[in-house]
Amino acid sequence: MKHLMLLAFFVLIGSFPVPSDVLAQDGARRVDDQPYDEEALAALPGQSFVFYDDGEALFGDDGAYSYTYSAANGGGTAWGSYRVAQDGRVCVTFVNGMSRCDQYVTNRDRTVVITSDGQRFPVRLSHLP
Repeated sequence: MKHLMLLAFFVLIGSFPVPSDVLAQDGARRVDDQPYDEEALAALPGQSFVFYDDGEALFGDDGAYSYTYSAANGGGTAWGSYRVAQDGRVCVTFVNGMSRCDQYVTNRDRTVVITSDGQRFPVRLSHLP
């Protein structure tokens, strides 16, 4: 009888819909992560983030976005535009039509970019204009 009650409980819990972006973010977020607040998101224009592979993301003052790959990753630049979504994620639409939304968090005074599929990319350097 206990087994049937437990099975019914897990079936009931599993039937509640949970948005996939919540699962991805919660699975990748860590206890010390502090999502960028409105002030940090408003300060994105003009900033540049250099990652540990030497790739660089640049947020233009006019909503333009570019990501320049390191020489080790083939070089080249992906161009697009960005916007901040209501949930605080930073969404980029590239000129090739691809798009993505990432969450920016601070962890121990370091910015970390969390992709929608849960990958974490710490920022090595951050530059303001």
